[in-house]
Amino acid sequence: MSNYNKATKILTEEIQATLTNVKGEEVEALIEAINKADKVFFVGVGRVLLSLQAIAKRLAHIGVQTYVVGQITEPAITDKDLLIVGSGSGETQFPLIIANKAKQYNATVAHIGTNPESSMSQYADLFVRLPIGSKEVTPETVESKQPMKSLFEQSLLLLGDSIALMMVDNKNIELNSLWEYHANLE
Repeated sequence: MSNYNKATKILTEEIQATLTNVKGEEVEALIEAINKADKVFFVGVGRVLLSLQAIAKRLAHIGVQTYVVGQITEPAITDKDLLIVGSGSGETQFPLIIANKAKQYNATVAHIGTNPESSMSQYADLFVRLPIGSKEVTPETVESKQPMKSLFEQSLLLLGDSIALMMVDNKNIELNSLWEYHANLE
């Protein structure tokens, strides 16, 4: 087996093990919150932010009004809105500050992370756990061989695509109709 094949085997097995062990009821609760919200905001930092930006774009493609915190056209958050926080540890300072601020405006806060007992839990109304090595080790916990926290960002991105697919199915959206939401100035 080539080094490339070994590496891709590790990646795909880790991602499959992670996503297979995400609790469906947590994902369903997040979808319900997305459907209920007027606007959906996303906050994270670094590579997590990149995954969240892709999720925001994917949800925009299916008609959800999405914003990434800090973008130039970001509107005010209200009590009718949802903030989705991506933070593996739940301890990253910028997302914690933004979640606290969102709660001051009575917005709903959802946290996608690895540790349900993190500092973010004081702000989160709902939590989706990606069972990746963290303080909370369960039989489902995946210990990654990848550098840094790559498995978290990869799983987060694919969780977002899974959510979009579930929403398309739940709403019986015709896939060809989604092109009206796709960028056309490209």
